[in-house]
Amino acid sequence: MIEVGRVRVDGYTASGLKVDLPESPPLVTIIGDKGFVMCGFLNVDAAEKLGVTAVMVSGVKNFEDILEAEVKAVTSQAALRGIKPGMTGLEALKLLF
Repeated sequence: MIEVGRVRVDGYTASGLKVDLPESPPLVTIIGDKGFVMCGFLNVDAAEKLGVTAVMVSGVKNFEDILEAEVKAVTSQAALRGIKPGMTGLEALKLLF
């Protein structure tokens, strides 16, 4: 099943995408205007090579989990926006608008 939803943060609306995978945790991401917060399935090194603003959290199963999770890794473009490991997904997402 694929779920698309809205995530509201400080008056902004982000898009959430959750893909249930067979015999696996889901792939989950929240997309802001300037970048995205992604689960550990997505590759930070690949995002860095592409020059995108990406933030990685792990151990998440839904949009709420992303907001509560600790940021584990960021691309250099995300770091330029003030995002760093140790922040919550919510704190990072606020910097992606």
